[in-house]
Amino acid sequence: MSVIALDAVDAVDAVDDPRLSDYRRLTDVQLRLAKEPAEGLYIAESPKVLRRAVDAGHVPRSFLLAPKWLPDLADVLARFPSVPAFVAPEATLGTITGFHLHRGALAAMHRPAPRPLGELLDSARRVVIIEDMVDHTNLGAIFRSAAALGVDAVLLSPRSADPLYRRAVRVSMGSVFQVPWARLSSWPGDLAAVRAAGFTLAALALGPGAVPLGAFPARDHERLALLLGTEGDGLSDGALADADVALTIPMHGGVDSLNVAAAAAVAFWECRYDGARPVL
Repeated sequence: MSVIALDAVDAVDAVDDPRLSDYRRLTDVQLRLAKEPAEGLYIAESPKVLRRAVDAGHVPRSFLLAPKWLPDLADVLARFPSVPAFVAPEATLGTITGFHLHRGALAAMHRPAPRPLGELLDSARRVVIIEDMVDHTNLGAIFRSAAALGVDAVLLSPRSADPLYRRAVRVSMGSVFQVPWARLSSWPGDLAAVRAAGFTLAALALGPGAVPLGAFPARDHERLALLLGTEGDGLSDGALADADVALTIPMHGGVDSLNVAAAAAVAFWECRYDGARPVL
């Protein structure tokens, strides 16, 4: 097998070339969780996601593409003439990465600097706070709904999954680049900072005393933070204790609850902000 390099990089003849190390063993979750934060990189997969990443101001450190994507992404490559771009057949890409690519286009991206919590809260009206969510698919789906339904920022507890992990980025269709987010350093202690910024804390939770979502006067709250927990366990007792109100989505047909990503989309719509900005 061979990988052909374009422009700034010489051709390499083996898939174990060290210049391709960013793309190897992407299915090894533990490796990626350890590698990406330490080395300051993440992987953008698919042409659409790749474009959204660079349009959001993120900087690539290399590209790895199937030949068929060169015409479509030529303008993106031209924006970064000094960044190495590698081309290989899709079968070779699968050998390098260890999985079948849905779209034969990848980029190793430099991670942007973390956003300060205060900066995110300054102009926000609706935020979502996620506690200890480890499923990247759910996390990516929540980011996509947040972007579509007017959520201004996403806050993550220290043990929550990485929004820039490959699967989360792909499921979100690049919405993780569109919605500002920050990882909290103290849990649930940082909820006090959110409340101090003027937010009402509303937990999505089952249990006695929870208010049906449709009966909650969300539009009376200029600043509202929705708290979401993990699949199964939901929010911790500490997070529930810090919430101002618990909200529940009434179920029918003997169904106990919705998937957390589906529940988040319902809550985002029902609690949308329609004060200074119109709701279409």
